[in-house]
Amino acid sequence: MSVLPRRALLAIAAVVEVALQGHKRPIAAKRLASRHGLPPRHLETVLQARWCAREFRGIRGPRGGYQLARERQDVSAGDILRASGAVEGSAQDPTSDLMAKVVLPAVAAAEREFEQALGRISLDELAQLAESANANEIAKKRA
Repeated sequence: MSVLPRRALLAIAAVVEVALQGHKRPIAAKRLASRHGLPPRHLETVLQARWCAREFRGIRGPRGGYQLARERQDVSAGDILRASGAVEGSAQDPTSDLMAKVVLPAVAAAEREFEQALGRISLDELAQLAESANANEIAKKRA
């Protein structure tokens, strides 16, 4: 069970793909979407939010697309989620004393810990894992 919505996971995956390919040449939103089996406009809002947050450089034109604006090690999974708007805070009105005094504070503490853990996962680490997974796939196909 993932505590993150699908949109949040897609945001991270899209940024990892840009990190993997974007240093060589920009990667188009259309290509990213097709790799995840999505319509191109589905990821566009996530990518635009990242671009506005100055994480991406948008390059226009027929060979345009997105590239990272910062180094991979300077971006965390938490940064990606905050900038993409894929995860909203869970501010809820308490419906009872139990909810206000026990449930919401406990869940808020867990959410803070989870956010800190996401902050410790760097984009560089995710990209290295992806590169390793790709190398393993290529080795399997050759065997």
